[in-house]
Amino acid sequence: MTEERAPSLLALGYECLKNADLGNASRFFEEALHEDFDNAEVLFSMKCAQFWQGCIDETSQLEKPLAKGDHIVARWKSFQVFLTRIPGDFEMARYAFKRMVFSVALDFFLAIPDEEKEALDAEFDLRAGRCRKALGDYETAQQHLERAVKTRKDDARCLAELADCHGLSGEQSASKVLFREAFFIGPDKIDIELLESDMIQKLAGKVRERELSEKEVPEWIPVYGELTGLFGSKRELGPQESSRLNSSMFQLENDLRENPGLAATLKPRLLNRYFWILDHLEASGADQSRSDKILLKIRLLDE
Repeated sequence: MTEERAPSLLALGYECLKNADLGNASRFFEEALHEDFDNAEVLFSMKCAQFWQGCIDETSQLEKPLAKGDHIVARWKSFQVFLTRIPGDFEMARYAFKRMVFSVALDFFLAIPDEEKEALDAEFDLRAGRCRKALGDYETAQQHLERAVKTRKDDARCLAELADCHGLSGEQSASKVLFREAFFIGPDKIDIELLESDMIQKLAGKVRERELSEKEVPEWIPVYGELTGLFGSKRELGPQESSRLNSSMFQLENDLRENPGLAATLKPRLLNRYFWILDHLEASGADQSRSDKILLKIRLLDE
């Protein structure tokens, strides 16, 4: 029966995608469609191929390799939304398209002239590391991302990507420490759509159960990370860090009083500061009365 050829043709198409060959992949999918018109996986793959052909065509309107690579990565985030709107969920197809997308993006980034790469510095390493991570080359990804973090110690994006790389490599302790730091520094700067670690996806899933807007999800991830114990790696802060943390807490408290309409963003950030202060007080052996004051603040904020 002709239907029996469709899975073989799909497999050939997926191999083409893994080699960043969307043109031949599409031809195999079209042939599979002729063999089995009602095959759900074939229809799924065809729709995905059409989506990505459009995205790749769009890059021809962009001049620089950096812009082309950034466009492809941005469209990967759009693709996640697209997948929720079409029937089916086929893991082999999703994986093959991911390989294709980040291979294409990486090729664009590697095509950036050397002098521009040097000028980009951490921005280049962040992009290259993110692509290598998505392609499963965790060792090279980690090298890129460690260089990026060394240059930008307070960049939440770089820290989160390095944390994700550690998590995917099975280095959970390092991953937790880095994720905790990243989501403390700037949850709004982190692209959670580009993170693959089970821990972050589980936390994002729990947050989404509250039916918050997608913009609010990263803000609440560190709060749920503390409450569930998944962000379990804690440390005593140095004097300067402690001072900055307290200043940040007071500033957020003032901002919340003056701008109650911004509570959706300010409340989770303030809760996260309270958790960090509690951890610091416990680690430093501070008097219990100081912790009690913070606990009272948490209760009042939660009312």
